[in-house]
Amino acid sequence: MNAKTPPSGSGPQNPDTDAAAAKGDRIAKVLSRAGIASRREAERMIEAGRVRVNGEQITSPALNVTPEDKITVDNTPVGAPEPPRMWLYHKPAGLVTTARDEKGRETIFDALPEDMPRVMTVGRLDLNSEGLLLLTNDGGVKRKLELPSTGWLRRYRARVNGRPTDEMLEPLRKGITVEGEHFQPMDVTLDRQQGANAWLTVGLREGRNREIRRAMEAVGLTVNRLIRISYGPFQLGELKIGEVEELRRKVVRDQLGLELEDPSGTATKKPSGLRRPPRRKPGGFGGAGQPGLPVQRGEDDEPPPRRGGGKAKNAPRGKAAMGKAAGKASGKPGARPTGRPTGKPGPKPTGRGPKPRR
Repeated sequence: MNAKTPPSGSGPQNPDTDAAAAKGDRIAKVLSRAGIASRREAERMIEAGRVRVNGEQITSPALNVTPEDKITVDNTPVGAPEPPRMWLYHKPAGLVTTARDEKGRETIFDALPEDMPRVMTVGRLDLNSEGLLLLTNDGGVKRKLELPSTGWLRRYRARVNGRPTDEMLEPLRKGITVEGEHFQPMDVTLDRQQGANAWLTVGLREGRNREIRRAMEAVGLTVNRLIRISYGPFQLGELKIGEVEELRRKVVRDQLGLELEDPSGTATKKPSGLRRPPRRKPGGFGGAGQPGLPVQRGEDDEPPPRRGGGKAKNAPRGKAAMGKAAGKASGKPGARPTGRPTGKPGPKPTGRGPKPRR
């Protein structure tokens, strides 16, 4: 078997053995790169005896394997690792961000398209949160994006019940401790007050469990809607609820600093969203065509003159026009229709049609 177990013990080791053990990658990393599971899940699968290497069952993840080794999970061969791929997903509210839920609730994986490969989520959004969720087929990419050292800013739109002021939000901007857990400073901006609710834009660089909701509750605000609009350089944009868009491999390579053998990729383009008119600001007027302001035409907006069928510049109008039309009908200029029959019979039909030309 080509797979090598790292040497153990404190005595001197054979250099050839050490060099052989250094070849390849850890089995959990290989399974993660192949899209089987995350590293932690792969380690649990190994400890459960579900993984075999070259036909031998293994129970410890402390094993290096090479491309020549044949790996199976539940007696299913594991293929070569695919190039790292990423998708943007607009998560709806009401879905759980886990592969399986112990309460039987619907997960995001139940709602993903059937032709999607096996993917993992980068971070999580809780049950009632919505917006941008990153998906990847590569455990290394997942781990890299989730590390706090990456430091990517994540932005959210939060609707809170209450009337926030700068004094209320200042503790969030400085960093707040909630139930013994310290949250790093947040970028918080008050966008607008809308009745009993207010919309805020919140930016943070770490994703703790229900961090925004708990921090807002600590300053007397209740979050009743939370939408993630960006994760580092990746934007939600016009992606509709429930839609998935794959990023081009060149974008993945450039943003993550990866070396890809095939940077072309087969990423799908972003679906075109519906163009909606800009919303009218509270208490103000909208633009032309919106409620609150009539459409006004400028000098350059006059319709072009009609061609044919239009009235002449000095054409008679009103009664004069009616008289002229009646005169044409009676054959006398200026005559008005009386509404009574003339008593003169019209020409009798001869029953003969026009003579054919010769």
